[in-house]
Amino acid sequence: MKALVFPGQGSQFVGMGQELYDSRKDIKDLMESANDILGFNIVAAMFKGTEEDLKKTEVTQPAIFIHSVAVLKTVHGIGAAMVAGHSLGEFSALVANGVLSFEDGLKLVAARAGAMQEACDANPSSMAAILGLADEKVEEICAETEGIVVPANYNCPGQLVISGETAAVQLACEKMKQAGAKRALVLPVNGAFHSPLMQPAQEKLAAAIESTKFRPAMIPVYQNISTTAVTDSEEIKKNLIAQLTGPVKWTQSVRNMIKDGAGHFIEVGPGKTLQGLIKKINAEVSVSSAI
Repeated sequence: MKALVFPGQGSQFVGMGQELYDSRKDIKDLMESANDILGFNIVAAMFKGTEEDLKKTEVTQPAIFIHSVAVLKTVHGIGAAMVAGHSLGEFSALVANGVLSFEDGLKLVAARAGAMQEACDANPSSMAAILGLADEKVEEICAETEGIVVPANYNCPGQLVISGETAAVQLACEKMKQAGAKRALVLPVNGAFHSPLMQPAQEKLAAAIESTKFRPAMIPVYQNISTTAVTDSEEIKKNLIAQLTGPVKWTQSVRNMIKDGAGHFIEVGPGKTLQGLIKKINAEVSVSSAI
């Protein structure tokens, strides 16, 4: 079975989507409509913005979503049996399986990005990648570290991102190194995504989600919080809201997709990050880019 997977924040690059824009009128129209929906020229930021411009959460998240949905148009009719997205990528996955329209998805992504940026600005916080340590050990160290620090992204075996208050993350990193981690690398982000510090953003996103039309899924989505196949629109909403303060369980989701029959994963969107992670989760499956 084929599975479509959609990347999250960090996969952006200057010039993303320009070839698609130039080569297909339907994709050009889609991208131009995003400018109107957002109220600023996101296409210019994607094609000609600086790397710093593209790193701003309120630009990054809509840009990746737009690019992913544009690429999705090129794989129409591929016959995927399931979808999943990494963090932000879950919104692209919900467009792919018919739960959200492009317009509604983009509005939710913009609301999410704005709310997350506000939460970041209100609280000094950060994230760090822990490499070469068992998930259980990372969880244990987070639990015993003073302050707010939690596992945030279960990316693949031996790669777990932690998130929380700046001082707590730094202290946890020191403990991780002492426990044998190969690396404990503080990431260049200005907020604690997927941690309790996103609570104010979660409340704003919940209000936006509750006022948006969600349709029944055409094929299952494996959500970051539940990690199992979901098709019920109310359950999808609940999981999408919980994701903002809860961990991205990517390793667990991919394993469940494979258990349920996925043998080929197609990454839809910028970059190849997810393909690398999936091969580290299970070397037996095949991976490819949509374009």
